[in-house]
Amino acid sequence: MRKTSFFVIIGLLAFTACKKSPSTENDLRLQDERAVGTGGTITVFDNILFYTGYDATSTAPVPTGVQRINNSLYVRKFSDAELAGIGKDLKMDVVIKADCDNYDRIGRVYFSLIKKGENYNEQRAKNIEIGRFITPFMDKNKAVKEVPYHFSLTNLSDLLQDKTIRANYDVWVGFSVFGVSYSAQKEVVGCSNSNATFFGTLKFSSSPSTTVRKDSVNIVSLSYMKMAGDGEDNELNKSNKTATGAERTIPLTLSKALKGVKLYLITSSHGANPEGEEYVRRVHNVYFDNQLKSSFTPGGKSCEPFRQYNTQFNRIYFDSALPDSYWSRLNWCAGDVIPIREISLGDLAAGHHTFKIEVKDAQFVEGKGNIIASAYLQGTE
Repeated sequence: MRKTSFFVIIGLLAFTACKKSPSTENDLRLQDERAVGTGGTITVFDNILFYTGYDATSTAPVPTGVQRINNSLYVRKFSDAELAGIGKDLKMDVVIKADCDNYDRIGRVYFSLIKKGENYNEQRAKNIEIGRFITPFMDKNKAVKEVPYHFSLTNLSDLLQDKTIRANYDVWVGFSVFGVSYSAQKEVVGCSNSNATFFGTLKFSSSPSTTVRKDSVNIVSLSYMKMAGDGEDNELNKSNKTATGAERTIPLTLSKALKGVKLYLITSSHGANPEGEEYVRRVHNVYFDNQLKSSFTPGGKSCEPFRQYNTQFNRIYFDSALPDSYWSRLNWCAGDVIPIREISLGDLAAGHHTFKIEVKDAQFVEGKGNIIASAYLQGTE
């Protein structure tokens, strides 16, 4: 019987000029019999209200079991009953509803593993980003007020089903949307005195799982991922932003050989100023052990399917449909998900390895913008 292993090399890799980070390995050997999940739907957050990220943290009441870390981040722990019911073919659905932010913002969802019974602590947790999306330009007074986002997370079903993980760790879900209401206070009717930004609903669903297997789950956290903000002011972004080129290298150590390893990568470019990275598509190169494993250019697809959600006038969408040639300059669409890229690495030997992602031609014009990436490995013993 094969054993499944998860190696997380996850972080807010907000690229600047050739910025590298040292590695800190935390290796957990966990073995037990996997539970059989009944499947179904779990609503983690139901119409939760986010507030302006730059303002003092709101003191408005939150639902039982939910913690507001700041105006842009809520967390909640999966209950034992919820984890016991999770089956196979995990899916995640997010719905964002307009309030008083009429701009495109970054939203994220992540898992945090925290030692059983301890309070939530983002810095001490083992974090894995599981989804990222961009909000549309929305006017809450228009007929279309909501935008849905769908994610397939089949590979993560094993993580949540593992009985030893559940015995030793609490699994928390983080839900982040960094919004700002300042423009809407002037431009959207009913928002003049409000610092609320968006409502968010987050659900997980899975199918019944009838297979019982012996699994081994191994987590290696090599880079801290801060999900609380929009990435503009984190430590990795404070120097050399006007230089050309961006890269990040992370070393890691595998205690055992792995077979059929896959790397799951989320990356998005930001910077709305003239010649900003949002509007210039760049080649991304992914290396493992100094070998090029993937080369891709994000974006380039038509954003017309998301026109229906962009109800606030903006400088991206105009009054009528636009040709593909117009959309080909963009890295992503307002109202769409950021893709989760799956990159096959093959079999890996035990010992030291390196992961590297580079965007050679990136230019942080006027010192603005960033490229935000996160990644984790998954293989079998």
